[in-house]
Amino acid sequence: MAVTDPIADYLTRIRNAQQAGHRIVEIPASNLKKEITEILYDQGYILKYKFDDAAGKQGIISIALKYDRNKIPVIRKLQRVSRPGLRKYVGSTEIPRVINGLGIGIVSTSRGLMTDKKARQENVGGELLCFVY
Repeated sequence: MAVTDPIADYLTRIRNAQQAGHRIVEIPASNLKKEITEILYDQGYILKYKFDDAAGKQGIISIALKYDRNKIPVIRKLQRVSRPGLRKYVGSTEIPRVINGLGIGIVSTSRGLMTDKKARQENVGGELLCFVY
């Protein structure tokens, strides 16, 4: 079945796996999803990840989800901002702060995918994909 919004599907799979208490979630891979996964890992929202290009046509991303001592997920909320029906583009000065800097926004810029903080530092804007906190 074709997915019309692969990023929303990616975020929903992570959200559903956390609600069910799963340790690992497997997601069909794409280059954009791989970059989002690397950002989530670098920011400390996931435990670890593995790209398996041998499985299937496009490959699979295996993500080990991170929980605290009370088995509460580290990722409190995943929110899709820009979507296929309504794209959300922001300039470098208009990038919103997520929970006053405690969360991250993922921005697709001309220099690649990056967090909102890095986009502000490099003074580039782009498509605001999602918020994570």
